[in-house]
Amino acid sequence: MQLSGLDIAIVLAYLAGVFVLAQWVSREKAGHAKDADDYFLASKSLPWWAIGASLIAANISAEQIIGMSGSGFAIGLAIASYEWMAAATLLIVGKWFLPVFLRNRIYTMPQFLERRYGTRIRTVMAVFWLGLYVFVNLTSILWLGSLAIAHVAGIDQMAALLGLAVFALAFQLYGGLKAVALTDIVQVVLLVAGGLLLAGISLDRIGEGAGIWAGFERLRAEVPGHFHMILSPDNPFYKDLPGISVLIGGMWIMNLSYWGFNQYIIQRALAAKDLAEAQKGVLFAAFLKLLMPVIVVVPGLAAVLLAPDIGRPDAAYPAMMSLLPAGILGVVFAALIAAIVSSLASMTNSISTIFTLDLYRPREQGDQRRLVRTGRIVTVVAMALAVLAARPLLGSFDQAFQYIQEYTGFFTPGIVVIFVLGLFWKRANEAGALAAAIGSFVLSIVLKLAWPALPFIDRVGLVFLSALALAVVVSLATRGAPEKDVIRTDDVDYRTGTSFNAGAVAVLAILAALYAVFW
Repeated sequence: MQLSGLDIAIVLAYLAGVFVLAQWVSREKAGHAKDADDYFLASKSLPWWAIGASLIAANISAEQIIGMSGSGFAIGLAIASYEWMAAATLLIVGKWFLPVFLRNRIYTMPQFLERRYGTRIRTVMAVFWLGLYVFVNLTSILWLGSLAIAHVAGIDQMAALLGLAVFALAFQLYGGLKAVALTDIVQVVLLVAGGLLLAGISLDRIGEGAGIWAGFERLRAEVPGHFHMILSPDNPFYKDLPGISVLIGGMWIMNLSYWGFNQYIIQRALAAKDLAEAQKGVLFAAFLKLLMPVIVVVPGLAAVLLAPDIGRPDAAYPAMMSLLPAGILGVVFAALIAAIVSSLASMTNSISTIFTLDLYRPREQGDQRRLVRTGRIVTVVAMALAVLAARPLLGSFDQAFQYIQEYTGFFTPGIVVIFVLGLFWKRANEAGALAAAIGSFVLSIVLKLAWPALPFIDRVGLVFLSALALAVVVSLATRGAPEKDVIRTDDVDYRTGTSFNAGAVAVLAILAALYAVFW
């Protein structure tokens, strides 16, 4: 693949534009120095459009674009369940989780655990999330992102990796979450525009000039097996997406953990001006999630006909990019960079938030300027660690996306148990929560070793039910500690406005139609 002068100019214009925009939105009024709320929660003033766009920009990165296009090539449209079921999950988060978080002025997930259960679990989970974010998520985004950039631009991968790290730091280090969230609307517009251009041109090429719809119909006719959302047990990829279990099993647990209790994601909603604005933001994100398979799966489907001999499925997206004319290639390449950089910036900001507000401030009680300075130092250190760890941790993996799923899946069921019981069952205590966290990890390893043929999604579901039972039993068998629980739920109003309700009905109706057509 060869980038033309026009393509390079478009990419450079994007990089310069997003950097200038980030510095402009991060400026403060004369005489006002940034405090912790400004830096970590964007002054709790984010509007709905920034929340929704930032949720998607943080979520979609190289592992989604490259990995899901590759899965579209190998498995088919069934991989879109990860995106479409996330849309329904966001509605749950908006209606039942955010009212409690915002009523109690929660700014980090470990803080919620301390105020609900006690200090031990806050520290344990803060350290866990820091390790996960730095050595699994951040390294994966850097490694896969640099692979994609190196492949497209024809540059050395380590140079691409360092370039991504430096730029992600440079544009958001001063402004914090505000710089990330308020530039994400640009990132998402570019991501959507670039993705739709790639999908449209690929389908038009399949249609041989008869148009996009003709290309889609030909694709469905020639590879019908790639257009089933629910895989049968004889499908070679059934272990990855085990049929009806996708709709009623462990994928719900994975989505609830990711969208509802993950600092990296939920921080945007916690920074909303008010609950109504947060709910409109997650609704906007739900609609965007319905569109994502067109952007991240359809190019992989198109590659089945346009590039059947690519060898590795993960080469599907770059193969489709190689078909683009000059100028359009620059836009799509800039969109890929935007997705990677936004995710890197979001991840490092969340790492600095957890370290500073959950580990540093409770012990040091630092002043506001010291907190902001600490956050910036942690941001740089986290990125440096990820740069150093990326090759040793991921260089030998053929599919780094599996690395992410495997390690996070050991803990996901326990995290969901802890938070769901913390939100909705007052008898749950710290002993029960710790039992669920430890039990989730132990049970996941036992099941993986004892039952290797069990699909990953089914294992997550079984471990969740076991960890839930364990947490309930331990909580009932040990003394409750109501004095530790300062989370108020008695006066939380779960009613939602007309616009949210109408939008939620529309999202669910579209989901039902999609599954009915492509079952």
